[in-house]
Amino acid sequence: MKWYLKVIRDNFSNFSGRARREEYWIFILINILIIIGLLFIFIPLVENSEIEGLIVIPFLYIVAIIIPTLALAVRRLHDTNNSGWMYFVRLIPLIGPIWLLVILATEGTKGNNKYGNDPKTSANVGFRDVNSDVLDENLLD
Repeated sequence: MKWYLKVIRDNFSNFSGRARREEYWIFILINILIIIGLLFIFIPLVENSEIEGLIVIPFLYIVAIIIPTLALAVRRLHDTNNSGWMYFVRLIPLIGPIWLLVILATEGTKGNNKYGNDPKTSANVGFRDVNSDVLDENLLD
């Protein structure tokens, strides 16, 4: 859930920098679950009542997350050392969506690249090690 909130709160429309695979896929998973949950709630309400406008609510959520999802996808592409314009490869019939899926699922570039610092190393600075009560001295140098 922290990855979802990080995208919504901190990087709502940030198209620069890099995003880890974990951040991208957790955000996508939570969005899918929210959309399915909203549909399960509002479709029966619309069928059992005269208020048909309620079905708009799940679609309003989808519209609201278009910009954060696109920004996150661009940052994810940056992590694999690809331009954000590679997102439009999905417009190529049949092969495009598969190609984009492979790129988004590929591990990011280790170390710094032209789009920024490695998010795996910079994200852990200052956090406590789960198996230790001592801060990792190497991360703070």
